[in-house]
Amino acid sequence: MAGKKIRLAELVVLVQGELVGDPELLISGVADFDSAGEGEITFVADLKRGARLDECKGSAIIVPLAVTEISGSAIRVKNPYLAVARIHALFVEEPFVATGVDARAVVGDDCHIPAEVAISPLVFIGNRVHLGQRVTLHPGVVVYDDAVIGDDVVLYANVTIGRGCRIGNRVIIHSGAVIGSDGFGYATDGNGHHLKRPQVGVVQIDDDVEIGANTCIDRATFGRTWVKRGTKIDNLVQLGHNVVIGEDALLVAQVGMAGSTTTGNNVVIGGQVGLGGHIHLGDRVMIAAKSGVHNNLEPGSIVAGIPAIPHKNWLRASAAYAKLPDMVREMRELKKKVAELSRAMTPGRDDSPGNDA
Repeated sequence: MAGKKIRLAELVVLVQGELVGDPELLISGVADFDSAGEGEITFVADLKRGARLDECKGSAIIVPLAVTEISGSAIRVKNPYLAVARIHALFVEEPFVATGVDARAVVGDDCHIPAEVAISPLVFIGNRVHLGQRVTLHPGVVVYDDAVIGDDVVLYANVTIGRGCRIGNRVIIHSGAVIGSDGFGYATDGNGHHLKRPQVGVVQIDDDVEIGANTCIDRATFGRTWVKRGTKIDNLVQLGHNVVIGEDALLVAQVGMAGSTTTGNNVVIGGQVGLGGHIHLGDRVMIAAKSGVHNNLEPGSIVAGIPAIPHKNWLRASAAYAKLPDMVREMRELKKKVAELSRAMTPGRDDSPGNDA
């Protein structure tokens, strides 16, 4: 939609908000609060910044419902972050262009490739691969034998899809991600030598999942490693074999999840969290960054720390930890005072030098 202008009234309908000001105002783009200019819409997400509304140079602004004093054009909504995300997506949306299969791509035998695809140079597609409609494969993508990719999928540069893996509709996978590498599984003999266990399962990625750059999702030993609908995974995440991630989960960068761990829906896992294998996280579990989780967590649990404990307990423990140097000093002073009191209360005792018993 480059260069297109949209009426403010249309944007109000898109985000189901309340209109303030001129419904015929034309908006040509989205910008942040400090840089928004003529023709652009911006937003404030909280009441603290609402006091600066008069400083806004944009043509319109998205504000929380609680903001009532507005001099210019605006859209009042319950969730400004969600509203601006929808509007911004509308402006940056580009129609799919079917460029076909580039002559420098390699396509194997017995593949199903529709006419409406965009396959770039240096893409490799193995045998018996099935592509859906409007699939975009950027340069360097590798899709191994028997993989299935759904409609409206975008695979950015150097993504690898392993043998037999399944990718749903409207999936986005960013550069360098590897879907379907071998799981980390070995059996150790009596001499300490490690024998590789065959990894013969697949990875299944359901509809509307997004996977960040350089993330690795291992294929299952048997069966499937499974990422369910709507889940969003950040960069540099590692999911082991037979992991199952529920719907609409959020996994932040550098999460590491050992094999056969499973989660419910709407789980949020902070950056650099490590999870042991064969555990289950219930629905709506939240784990703070850098935590280590080794046990099952009940639905709705909020935990932090290594090992992870209830978040409120962790906050109290962290506050106490920060005070440890003072506590040690106070303890030494108390011990010294107790010793002095003990000597004073013991008749005939003289602890001065040279009077050892």
